[in-house]
Amino acid sequence: MKRKRCEMEETTKKKKMTEIGSAIEELSVLSIAKTTIVTTEKEATNIINLPLKPLLSFCNIIVQVLDKIGPTMAVLRHDIDQNIQRLEKMWESDPLVYSNLVEILRMEAKEGSSRKPKSCSRAAFWLTRAMDFTLALLQRLVKDMSQNMEQAIEECYNLTLKPWHGCRF
Repeated sequence: MKRKRCEMEETTKKKKMTEIGSAIEELSVLSIAKTTIVTTEKEATNIINLPLKPLLSFCNIIVQVLDKIGPTMAVLRHDIDQNIQRLEKMWESDPLVYSNLVEILRMEAKEGSSRKPKSCSRAAFWLTRAMDFTLALLQRLVKDMSQNMEQAIEECYNLTLKPWHGCRF
């Protein structure tokens, strides 16, 4: 009985590791794209198209990963979810016009609404920051699954989110 329970616990641990590993892989792609240096006009043209719907689908997957981590992530999960909803609402209002996140950001900048609290620009900025935090946390957890979750969260928060809290852009 004890052996069976140990095997089940080991299987559960491996499954969580696989889910976290998959999430890290997905986030790493975004991290690489985020740090890409544009050297030609053609590269700039390729970068200016960021389809909104696939990005939001990815963000929803991250919310599911945060759910699996547990209630410790409830506040971050809620913030991410609100930002997803704000961007989805914009997309749903006219999917053809609002299919590209970069164009939404440009439109808001042109209109002068990008700095407003309920803007899609702010939602996109905070989603990016939340993804940075999530990537840092998942990488830390994969390195050492036995570490204290609260300490890992605090360290990742200090590295990724704390510099932005209280600032005005």
